[in-house]
Amino acid sequence: MSLAVAEHPRELYRDPIYDGATDPVVVIDADGCWWMFYTQRRATHPDPGPGVAWVHGSRIGVARSRDGRRWSYAGTLEPDAVGLQLAPDGPAREVDRTHWAPEVVFDGARWRMYLTEIDGIPDRWPGYARAIVEYVSDDLTSWRRVGRLDLPTDRAIDAAVTRTPDGRWRLWYKDEGADSVTMSAVSDDLSDWRHEGVAIGGRPHEGPAAFELGGQWWMIVDEWRGMGVHVSDDAVTWRRQGGPDEVVLGAGSVPGQGFGHHGAPVRNGGTLWYYFFAQPATTPDDGADGAGAAEIDARRCAVYRVRLRVDGGRLVCEAEPAD
Repeated sequence: MSLAVAEHPRELYRDPIYDGATDPVVVIDADGCWWMFYTQRRATHPDPGPGVAWVHGSRIGVARSRDGRRWSYAGTLEPDAVGLQLAPDGPAREVDRTHWAPEVVFDGARWRMYLTEIDGIPDRWPGYARAIVEYVSDDLTSWRRVGRLDLPTDRAIDAAVTRTPDGRWRLWYKDEGADSVTMSAVSDDLSDWRHEGVAIGGRPHEGPAAFELGGQWWMIVDEWRGMGVHVSDDAVTWRRQGGPDEVVLGAGSVPGQGFGHHGAPVRNGGTLWYYFFAQPATTPDDGADGAGAAEIDARRCAVYRVRLRVDGGRLVCEAEPAD
């Protein structure tokens, strides 16, 4: 069962280099500038390589906005001797590593990024280790590499990090080595992490995003058929909203024949926005999040947003009204 939004959310952003903007996370700096960090999939690359190589070899794209609706491309985060540096001209045609699914949080003193990294450009899913790597920044443009998080798997992707009601920080991530469910780890200082185990089990999924709204905690996960919603009183123990098949941003509630995928929330005053991506030209036959798409048009992605609110104890997604 899919609970559709009132109308289709409007397209907000497309990557001007490869038209493959996915996994968006949005933050607002102290000057009120909105920053979007996203996986820059190589959807329109003329020769990305065989198989799923086009989904790999990605950089982290960056866009900026004054209002969260109208976005301008700012470049990509390019590796250097220290970590990552914003380069306005974008990526080189040939790259030697893969960056996925950035998570960006402010810890009260500086920005931290938790980035999925893969050596090389895999053309298939199995056989390649993944790791979540931490970076820090004072200005969102220059990032110093801190190092790989010590997690009990070499298949960790899609980090989500926030401070929870017990005053500690929690990390949620997809463990592809454990049937693609969401694991959690906890830290007092964002330096040492202790593995907690399965946070959200059951149906395979990815892209967890956790946040507080309406006096409760919520987690949205991407089930490749829409987004599963889970609710918690303490951000530790979760229960699913609705039955096992209920989703938001499912078929019919986003443009095209596909679904809403991997996103993240950002709070602006009293409004909580959820930014996500979809592939308007893809179909369910392309599998999962469209990574199996053979045609270039079906690989293209766009970023959208919905307003989140709680109504009768349930999380609801609302498309913005037309101007």
